[in-house]
Amino acid sequence: MAEHAPEQIVLLHGFGGTRRAWDAVIAALELGGERYRPPLALDLPGHGDCAGAPLPITFARCVEHVVARAAARCDGDERFALCGYSLGGRVALHVALAAPARVSRLVLVSCSPGIEDARERAARRAADERLARTLEEEPYESFIVRWRAQPLFAGEPPRARELAVADQRRNRPQPLAAVLRGLGAGAMQPLWGRLGELAMPVQLIVGERDAKYLELARRMLGALPAGELTVLPGGHGLPLESPRALADALLAFAAT
Repeated sequence: MAEHAPEQIVLLHGFGGTRRAWDAVIAALELGGERYRPPLALDLPGHGDCAGAPLPITFARCVEHVVARAAARCDGDERFALCGYSLGGRVALHVALAAPARVSRLVLVSCSPGIEDARERAARRAADERLARTLEEEPYESFIVRWRAQPLFAGEPPRARELAVADQRRNRPQPLAAVLRGLGAGAMQPLWGRLGELAMPVQLIVGERDAKYLELARRMLGALPAGELTVLPGGHGLPLESPRALADALLAFAAT
């Protein structure tokens, strides 16, 4: 196997999470040798330490946020690997398309390139607005319970659920409402037609129980010039449910 210089990897969490969602993945990566430098896990605008980000929160501002922080870690023009989970994956897609010269390889975990059908997208936008109002008007703990009850997280192990809830509690409801309005699936223009522009290696990672996203990943694979699909044990919440398996997949991808 050819030797590769250690690479910087930037990690982006999902909606309602924070950079701490990657803690166990980072610990496993650091045990995996020197394929990556110490990983850089970021709080996305509206989350964690970046809850006070300027409004509106948009994908363009997220691109600036990620590129600026990666540049600060990577000595300016140096390239970096980029890994995003769920919402973080959609942000990572925007970064890779906006700044392809900066992204050496792209990893999309449990990710969709957007909703193609305009009516379905409008319905999702309306649903996201209702969720945003719930965040603004109801107790945050009630929202967390409602969010974790989605079929998307069915079968989630108790420990993964416990970690996910703890991470959600690191956020504040009002900034998350702004995130839904600016970065929700209903607000995002679909990127299916631009997947062919991604010339860098792209790894799609999906949990074996995550049927919807597995179907999406298989379709994405056919549109990517240099894509590969990895299916791991677990459901939608892989960073918390299967951190070691996810880290192993990232290490294997770095070695190719």
